[in-house]
Amino acid sequence: MEIDIFDFYKKMEEDNIMLSFKGNVTSELLTSVLQIMESKMEKLDEPSRVKKKVYNILVEALQNLYHHLDKQPDDPREGFHTVIFMVGKDQEGNYSIFTGNYIKNENAVNLKEKLDKINALDKDGLKEYYKEVLNNGMMSEKGGGGLGMIDIARKSGQKLDYDFQKVDDKNSFYSLNIKVAQ
Repeated sequence: MEIDIFDFYKKMEEDNIMLSFKGNVTSELLTSVLQIMESKMEKLDEPSRVKKKVYNILVEALQNLYHHLDKQPDDPREGFHTVIFMVGKDQEGNYSIFTGNYIKNENAVNLKEKLDKINALDKDGLKEYYKEVLNNGMMSEKGGGGLGMIDIARKSGQKLDYDFQKVDDKNSFYSLNIKVAQ
């Protein structure tokens, strides 16, 4: 295998990627990543409200990765147990939080429906939907009921930019790009 690490570095530099990770996700890793991002953002000349918003959205996104990863112990392919996430900042000062992981196709259908519903709502609609999910206890078997995604949409003020790429008959790769405007 041959990788031109300098090209990879230049691409990350061009896209202003502040943090990038691919691998298994653990609670210890999440704690470390959040500490690193907090430290990096402290060094930036950003208003505290922007730092807080980016940090809070990153917490939600990483918790979603950790809690909702479709663990597939019967699949010997190592990559199916890993995730990817990146945090970048564009020339205008807007942040992007990218996440990606494998998901079972049957779960992708339900997730797509939830994401489409969230994207169809405006600010007031998201607030009402959040209360509805919270009050009605519409929890998933993994405990969240979609509150994290609703919260991300509310805090970012943006539509959730997502994609599902079918990998095989059982799995897809789910990617999410959360835009956080100044």
